[in-house]
Amino acid sequence: MLLAIDTATRSISLALHDGLSVSAESTWRTADHHTVELAPNTALLLKRAGISPAQLQGLAVALGPGSYTGLRIGLGLAKGLALANNLPLMGVPTFEILMRAQPPRAESVLAVLHAGRGRVSAARYRWSGQSWEADGDVCVLDWITLAAEIVAPTFVCGEIDAAGNAALRKLAGRVTLAPPAQALRRAGWLAEIGWERLRQQRFDDPAILAPLYGGRPEGAAA
Repeated sequence: MLLAIDTATRSISLALHDGLSVSAESTWRTADHHTVELAPNTALLLKRAGISPAQLQGLAVALGPGSYTGLRIGLGLAKGLALANNLPLMGVPTFEILMRAQPPRAESVLAVLHAGRGRVSAARYRWSGQSWEADGDVCVLDWITLAAEIVAPTFVCGEIDAAGNAALRKLAGRVTLAPPAQALRRAGWLAEIGWERLRQQRFDDPAILAPLYGGRPEGAAA
């Protein structure tokens, strides 16, 4: 069984994968209470599945971009479990998790995550014929600037708040917004990626694995 942990933003998600299917999953939005919510909910997920941390075969964790606090807490728990139980650990970029849920499309896809202070982390992707491939670097900018940079037909998925919705809906004909369920970042997808890497023995060293913040993260000192 593999445990997946995603605390990259205020959307927290946990999942268990048994090698054939996602056997358990829990996703919720936190009011910046990662510290008090993550460990109890992880313990509850494992209890419902009837397994202990020592029975896990591996761990997958979201690396970022994301919030400074959220990433530290998720990575800290994953590292602690990996070291205490001698488990393989796989760090996965947050955008890779989000894009795993997107079906092939002809137009480019713009994936967005909350970056704090009214900004988003944004990354553009194109379908290669087999998978989604990054098309440029991750950038951190506000919604108005992001909307102004969209000049070609674009599908937008991810964390779109009220301000983002208002800015993007002005681009009718150029922008298609992902339905809410498809825009939700789920640890089930992270678990699927983690299991693939577990089979390939593509592990990360818990001692040096670090978050990928992407710009000045929310919660960091100015």
